[in-house]
Amino acid sequence: MQAARGASLTSDTGGDSGADSGATTPTSRAGLILVIAVLAWGLDLASKIVAQHQLADRGPVDVIGSLLRLNLTRNPGAAFSAGTSITPVISVFACVALVVVALVARRVRTTTWAWAIGLLLAGIAGNLTDRLFRSPGPLRGHVVDFLELPHWPIFNVADICINVAAALIILQSVRSVPLGGRAAAQTPPAGADS
Repeated sequence: MQAARGASLTSDTGGDSGADSGATTPTSRAGLILVIAVLAWGLDLASKIVAQHQLADRGPVDVIGSLLRLNLTRNPGAAFSAGTSITPVISVFACVALVVVALVARRVRTTTWAWAIGLLLAGIAGNLTDRLFRSPGPLRGHVVDFLELPHWPIFNVADICINVAAALIILQSVRSVPLGGRAAAQTPPAGADS
């Protein structure tokens, strides 16, 4: 007997229900990835605009003592200000990375992977937006950084997204959860030999 009209009594995928034990349809996770990426990218963009307006012509502002400071800088290089002389190469690499991650996103079937890929897309897009649209010009733009911790390079929300995504990717790898999720346990057909 069916539970509801048109509803199946069995599930072929085992469902995800917020966990990573089973797979779901591609569209159910694609929407989640898109929402995460757009919201996090928007937060990064908005925070950079506010930082530029509020911190321009000011020195560092202590938020939590010397633990967290707001200190506006513009970074032409990559992480830790490396590669300041090859900003266009970094920009092209970021464009390629954005496309590759977007293609990988099509295979995601679990919630944790959706968060990881969504945040990674947002982080790449956030810093790439600066490189494309900020001065001194396209592919040479300097990334706006404004968050400072002791003994750590100044960073931004996009960098936080990338680091959280990296942590989630490591977690999923350690747990051996593939992008498509774990397949539901297969039961042998009736009458099959064990």
